[in-house]
Formats: sequence, structure tokens, C-alpha cells
Amino acid sequence: MKKFNKIVALGLAAAMTLGLAACGETTPAASTEAPAASTEAPAANTDAPSTDAPAASADKTHINVYRALFNCASPDEAEVKAVEDAINAYIGDKINVEISLTEVGSGEYTEKANLALNNKEINLLWTASWESTIGTNDLVPLNAVYDITNLLPGTDLYASMDAGQWEASKYDGKNFFVPVYKDNVEGYDFMFRQDLVDKFGWDLSSVKSLADLAPMLEDAKNDGLKYPLLLQKTAMFYRWYINDFDFFTGDVKGNFVSVDRATNEVVDTILTPQYAEFCKLMAEYADKGYISEDEVNKVTTDTTTQTQDWAISWWTDLPNNDEADGRYGQDVTMVPATDRWAHSTSNLGSCYCVTANSTEEEAKACIAFLGLLFTDTKLADMYTYGIEGTDWNYDANGLVAKVEGATYNHSMWESASATCVTAESTSPYTSDMYLAFNGGAKASCAAGFRFNREPVADKFAACQTVFDEFGFVLETGGFSADQVEAKIAEYQAALDAAGYQDVLAEFQSQYNAWK
Repeated sequence: MKKFNKIVALGLAAAMTLGLAACGETTPAASTEAPAASTEAPAANTDAPSTDAPAASADKTHINVYRALFNCASPDEAEVKAVEDAINAYIGDKINVEISLTEVGSGEYTEKANLALNNKEINLLWTASWESTIGTNDLVPLNAVYDITNLLPGTDLYASMDAGQWEASKYDGKNFFVPVYKDNVEGYDFMFRQDLVDKFGWDLSSVKSLADLAPMLEDAKNDGLKYPLLLQKTAMFYRWYINDFDFFTGDVKGNFVSVDRATNEVVDTILTPQYAEFCKLMAEYADKGYISEDEVNKVTTDTTTQTQDWAISWWTDLPNNDEADGRYGQDVTMVPATDRWAHSTSNLGSCYCVTANSTEEEAKACIAFLGLLFTDTKLADMYTYGIEGTDWNYDANGLVAKVEGATYNHSMWESASATCVTAESTSPYTSDMYLAFNGGAKASCAAGFRFNREPVADKFAACQTVFDEFGFVLETGGFSADQVEAKIAEYQAALDAAGYQDVLAEFQSQYNAWK
């Protein structure tokens, strides 16, 4: 199985070929070239009710769907209810399922979703490998997710993606998660406000590393910007150093252990020269006023990028990075900061899971709903963008144009399959874009490996608490440059006191056995 997982991981890009055809004729052909003008919306799937639905009964199977909201500061409950009602009206004669839809602002999502999980109020949960507390690597050890392995075969949902996607997302040979079919590799960019590039005449071709940003950050500071370098309250070592390390925990709060790509060995990341280099640079940038203390205090929000208070930030690389223009309401330009990598959690950057408290009937209803969501463009667009005519409209090219000020506002990547969601007019994408994007990725030496935390679960959790105290502060410039060396030593000592050496040894043992 170990060898098979490696082959699957290496073949993720090839899997795109079959999967991109999954939605058939319900998906309008998005293209960077303007197609013939049309005033008609993309055709909806009008096939007979799916065979995925639970057995017919007098009452529909009701499921509670929980999702995060990234594009607005907070949800408009009235509009969410309107979307919920529209979805239920549309799916009523297709599947024997009725949903209740809850969305929560991303800043509160992990806390509220965790509480709702504990209260058994969720059946279908949106999550991701990078989420904290309710991330994919948190839910499996807690037995909080439903094993859907035996429920998937023969369903519309299973057929919507190539088998390689299902293999790559398995834990211990079981399917717990349904990946959103989008970019399935990971890479990061530096993101610049284009108006500032024009204003200062910045030469973006000179940017090869984080250190190359210094003169541009100085311009931004002198211009009075509050956030010359906006980290988006994120500890960035985990992202900006993926060319050197595979952080196979898939967890920014677990970046104290990784596989060194140069040696293919599990290492204590905190003691590497790269970590010291990064933390010192962040400290120097903060000392110079390039990084605000709002970062370490977590005061910035997910909508700060929609303001003109920042100059340079980061972006997760996409097949069409122009999507950021629409998301942030301004022209931004990307420069690659890393290569793109296919690894164990790269296709779980956005996914769904059925919660363990669900009954088998509810689990089947969740699969039926996702099966329709991943194959029916009308439903996918409704779930992603809201009510047509209120929150968005199709333009003359059949692409989605969001209504300014719309209060129901999501993106494809955290909603449904890229093969089915109609592209936005501000960032049209095609199947070929996804094929080329994923095909150009590098395969990680650790692709396919998943760490079983159970033998050291308490100690790993204790180390994550230490990260909050030291790691996050170091990585967001919270200590002055002359403190960094001593603070890294304190960080390592605190990790060791929390049981880190046992955690590291367990990682090394499992990885060496897997190799």
C-alpha cells in the first residue's frame, strides 16, 4: 500500500484529465477568449433524480451543512436563508434531501464549528488540511468524521472525480474526506498591489526571495501604509519554505517537524539554518516598521486585503491568479515565491466531511447532496454565488458577474468542483489551466505519508501550545532582532519540556518505516 500511495501521489496531475470531464455539458466553457454572446444561463442538469439519494420516504432526510465565509466580514443570515430555501426548492425533485445551511465568518469559524461539532449540530462540515482545531489532521484522530469508504462506490459523487483523487485523500486506507476538485498542488506567491507597483516603479523581476522585498517595503512605509508587509495574521515559515521542507503534518502549528527535501529525513525544523534566517528577517522587518504588531496580536482580518492599507502580501498560487482581483476588489500582481508541490495533503486544501454523529441515512444524504453539488452547474453556482439576479448574474459570455455589495459571496475553491462551478468574469478559468497547473508541479519525496499522532497525541498537542507561545511570535516579527537567537533556544527548550523529542522520534520511526 505504501508503494501504491507513492505512485498515486506522483500521478495526481494525470488524474486531472479524467476528472475535468466529470461535469459534462452542464459546465459552460470558460475561456480567456470571449465566446459568442449569449443571454442564456448555462444549462442546468435536468436528469432524473440521482440514485445516490437515500431510500424514498414520506419525509426528506434533513442534513445540517456548515461552511466558512471568506469573502465577507460576516454572513447575512437573511440572505443565507434565502439561498438555503432556493437550494431546497431546486433539489426537491432530484434527491430526497433537505439542507439547513449555516455559514460563519472565517475569523470565528474554527471556534464555532468546533463547538457545533461537540454539540452534534453538524452533518456536513467544510474543512481543510490547513485549518486549526477542525482540520483534516485533527478530525481523524478524534474519531469525529464518518468513514464513507463503503458508501462512495457507484455514486454520482464518486464518479465526479478520478479514482486517484479518492486514493490521495485517504487516511489509513479509508475515505473520510471529499476533496473540492480544484488545484491539487500547493505553491505560494508574493502579492503586490498593482497601483503601488506603478506608483513607485517597482521592478518585480528582481524579486526572487523574501529578502528582495526590503526596498519596496521601505517605499510603502514611507508612504504611510499601515501594513507594508501584510502577513494576514499567518505564521509564514510553513508556506515560504516548502521548497526546502515537506511539512507533512499539513498544519502550520506543527511546523516544528518536517522532512528535509535535500536529505529525505525527518528533522527538527526549529534548529535548521532556514528557520533562524526567516525569524531574523521577520524581526528586522518588524523593527523597521514593515510588519505591524497587529500581526502578532492577530488584529488583522481576512478582509484587510480588500483595503488600501497594505502593499505586499501572500497568495496561494492558482491556475488563474486573476481571481484575486475580484476577491480583493483591486488589481493585484503575483510573483512566484515557491515552486508548486504535490504532497499528502495538497488535495485536501478544501474539502468536506460527514461528521461521526451522523446516522447512516444522514451520511448517504450528505453524499447525495455533494454528488449533485459536484455535477450540477445550477446548484453549484447557487451554492457558491447565491441568488441569481440578487447576488450575481451571468454576463454575455456565460460567466458569473457578482453584484457589487452582495452579501452572499463565496469562491469556487471553497464551494464545489472547478469542473462544475461557472467561472467568474473577473477570473475565467478553463480545464486546460488546471491540467497545466497541476502537471507543472513537483512530487514531494514524502507524498503519500500520513503521520499517526495517536502514540504521542498529548505531547503533540502540548507542542502546538508551545508554538502559539513562541513559534507564532517569532514568525510574525514579535521579538526584536537581537532577541531571536535566544528566543529560538527558549522555544526549543519549551518544546522539549512538552515532550517534543518523543514526538520527533515517533515521526522519524513512522517515516523511516514508510520509506
